[in-house]
Amino acid sequence: MEHLVNTLRHDYSHLIFTPGPVAHWSPATNQVIYKSGNTSEAVWTLLHELGHALLDHASYKSDVDLLQKEVAAWEKAASLARHYGKTVDAQYIQGCLDTYRDWLYKRSTCPLCENHGIQSSEHVYTCVNCHNTWRVTWARFCRPYRRLNIPTTK
Repeated sequence: MEHLVNTLRHDYSHLIFTPGPVAHWSPATNQVIYKSGNTSEAVWTLLHELGHALLDHASYKSDVDLLQKEVAAWEKAASLARHYGKTVDAQYIQGCLDTYRDWLYKRSTCPLCENHGIQSSEHVYTCVNCHNTWRVTWARFCRPYRRLNIPTTK
């Protein structure tokens, strides 16, 4: 991991790579925060967050837009992995994307009739069946996660 981070620091000198407790991209500070460790998951999430940085992801307009940005960042991570002689497990990517899909599914479910609605504004959904409207939390991290057992790299 240390070798990869040093290579990325050299190749993307305009970005700051910082270890932290939770991997994420911070456009405000131009930092790719990554979880240190010698696991495949740590490498994959580092490349994913770098993908967000290279794609200039700074914000999102809707829940679907967020999901699209996550898909794009994972596609970029897979491309970066190939460039650096690594691979990102496709099942892991789909598991991560499933957390967003599950989150979106729950947010878009009408509390009255349990059909699905469309996002009509930043925090409001409208049911296409019964026309009920409901507010959702701003928190994108309030979503279920699916975790896989990921082996350590050798």
